[in-house]
Order: sequence, then C-alpha cells, then structure tokens
Amino acid sequence: MQPDHLREISDWISAGERNGVAAEDMMQELCERLVAAGLPLGRVGVFVRTLHPQMFGQSFTWRPGQGVTVFAAPYGIEDSEDFRTSPLALVYATGQEVRRRHAEIEADRISSFFIDARAEGITDYIALPLRFLSGEVHAISWTTTAPGGFSEDQIDGLRALMAPIARVIEIVRLERIAGALLDTYVGNRAGQRILAGQIRRGHTESMTAAIWLSDLRGFTRLSDMLPPNAVVDVLNLYFDCQVEPIKQHGGEVLKFMGDGLLAVFPVAEGGADTAEVCHRVLAAARACRERVAAMSYTHDGQILDGFRFGLALHVGDVLYGNIGGGDRLDFTCIGPAVNLAARLEKIASDTNRTIIASEVFAAAAPQHWTNLGEFPIAGFRRAERVYGLADETSSLRK
Repeated sequence: MQPDHLREISDWISAGERNGVAAEDMMQELCERLVAAGLPLGRVGVFVRTLHPQMFGQSFTWRPGQGVTVFAAPYGIEDSEDFRTSPLALVYATGQEVRRRHAEIEADRISSFFIDARAEGITDYIALPLRFLSGEVHAISWTTTAPGGFSEDQIDGLRALMAPIARVIEIVRLERIAGALLDTYVGNRAGQRILAGQIRRGHTESMTAAIWLSDLRGFTRLSDMLPPNAVVDVLNLYFDCQVEPIKQHGGEVLKFMGDGLLAVFPVAEGGADTAEVCHRVLAAARACRERVAAMSYTHDGQILDGFRFGLALHVGDVLYGNIGGGDRLDFTCIGPAVNLAARLEKIASDTNRTIIASEVFAAAAPQHWTNLGEFPIAGFRRAERVYGLADETSSLRK
C-alpha cells in the first residue's frame, strides 16, 4: 500500500461527507478502497460494545463479494467460552493489538475463531484496538489468505488508519446510542422529533390518532401479595404481551404509568385511513388479550395465572410534544381525547370488560362491537356511548 494511497484513504475517512450513509455502506467502501490500493483483505470485522438494553454490542463483518453482515450480540456473550478464548477478549482486556500468523493459527486448538480461520485458509490475522476519545477500547480485525500474510508495511498502514477510523466509528456509535435510547424511553417517532431538534418546552404539534390506554386488573392486590422485585417481573411480562403487537400493527408506546400503558396509532391527515388504522388496533388488541390470558408467573413454587387487563380505545386529536417544568421535560400527548380514553378505561373495569371503545372508534369498525349504552363521563359535559367487543359477551366474569 503506497503512502499516497494511504493518505487518500485517510483523507476520505476524515472528510465527513457521508451524512445519511449507513455504517455498513461506509465499511464496505473502506474495504473496497483498501483492496483497490493493493491490500489483500480476506475478512474485516469491527466489534463495538454499545449502550443498549438488549445488546452487549454489534459486529460488522466484511468479506469480498459478500458485502457487510451485522450481528447484534446479546448480553451474556461476554461470558461465553467462544468470546473468552477469542483474540477480541484480549484486545478489550489489555488494549493491545493481537497478531497471529499462519503457523500460530494452525497451532491454536483452543479458540473456535481460529478453527474457523483455518477452514477459510487465513494466513495472517491482526486485531487492532479502536481507541475512542472517551477512553473506551473496541476492536477491528483484519485477515488475509495471501501467501506469506500481510507485509510489515501493510500492517503499518493499517495502524496508521486506526485513529481516523476510530473517530468516525465513535461518532456513528454515539448517534446510534442516542437513537436507541430515545426509542427505548420515549418511542421511535418521539425520538426522531427530539433528535431533529424539537426539544423546547411547549414545542408541540397536533395529530389525529387512535388512542390505546390499558391497565392490569388487580394490580394493587398483586403489589401487596408479592415482593417488589416479583412485581417488576410480572409487569415486564405483562408489558411484553402488549408492546410487540402494538409495534407490529403500527402503534407507538408513549408511556408506562405504573401498570398502565399509553400508545397511539397515527391517522393520516383528513382521516382517510381511520377505518384501516382501527382494524389494525383491533388486531393488536386481540393479540394482547390472548397473550395476557396465557401469561403465568411462578413465585415461591406457586404458579400465578388468570391475569386480566382492561383496554380503552378512542380516536381523536391530541397535542404531541414537550411538556414539563424547570429542566425536566416529558415528550407525551395530551388533550381531551386522551382524558376520555382514561375515563373509558375505568368503565371497562366497572363493566367487567377487557376491551371497550368510544362511539368514534366503534364507528370505524362497526361490525365488531356491541352497544353497552350511554355512560356519564367525569369531567365531560355529556354522556358517552360505549361499546364492548361482541366476542366478549359470553365470557364476562360475574
């Protein structure tokens, strides 16, 4: 790899002209540029730990002609035998590079990584530390199948590229962490708005949405019966029953409130897709009902089951944005439509129903509902006609 080629690639890495380009595409172009400059690459792997509630880290692996594959490493992988005997574990532990030439690869009978490397015909391997400005150490590995492996000049060229590569990866990682954490704590749409700069208090926008408000029946009794850590376990199981169906059917979870859950399913401007959205909401609601009914939890050898929940559905206009005081803000939705959904959820409990809907929601999917009559709504001037799912009529508990 000639010095002028090395400078060109280093300048390209540092240019910062890749806004909106996926990390996988950036890695592929880097590897292709290195190959075009004469570096005989067989496989390149980037391994970055991350701050994510479900992932220990991510790996990005490039192979010639195959592009880049991405693997999300779950928590616990760091304790596995494969990881502990890998060269990456040594890089993370010491911050030093690890090199294995052909004879050492052939002799290694411990690491599963080098068993795979022998099968691929790898003749040289080097893992270099990616040093972030934060002080964290991650890793990038380079392999070749070329006879004789990498030359020392080629290794020096790779070492010279590590600082600019680390800067770019650190920036991309920070962006991904910010996005993942915002998705986790405020939801995808809210996270996108916050990252786009909608962070001022009072910065709101109006939207029409199907509103989902649910809670777990008997939660007070459950909290009194179980220790706090068990209550948290039950709540997590219960919310798992809802979050996946809500997201699969186009909804966004905005907030967990004790045992309550608030979600919205946006409706197109003008309401042209209201019926379609409400049918998706109903599909999610029925899926949740099945999951909660099948839910069980074992505590001190006793199986707890028969869990029930209540769900109120409504369609209306909400204000969606930043609300709070001092330096503490919450990205949420408010408005009379949300208040009505909260009141309807109480009626679901009073009528011993699982799923009920407002007249507006039921009108969008009329074939699914039974008219339960009019009910006075606390804080509202007029009564609201309430509907229950027709397929629940015969299953009500007295």
